[in-house]
Amino acid sequence: MRTALGELRPTRVEVTDDYITAHLADGRAVSVPLWWSWRLERATPAQRANYEVYPDGGFHWPDVDEDISVEGMIFGTPAPRPV
Repeated sequence: MRTALGELRPTRVEVTDDYITAHLADGRAVSVPLWWSWRLERATPAQRANYEVYPDGGFHWPDVDEDISVEGMIFGTPAPRPV
């Protein structure tokens, strides 16, 4: 994905107990707090480690049905929590 910020092509993602960090092909990394995704916050380490990279700029975690885009990490807001 090409934006005013340049190429947002992700290569991998790390999910820790505190952050979701997207690593980009140009060497940059973008992080958001883990609480931005309640699904990943509740996921096990194995579920967090099982993801797919979307070439158009995002990630998918099939075990918890979560999708996060790099653009969303930069310009977006946290996912609404279920009521």
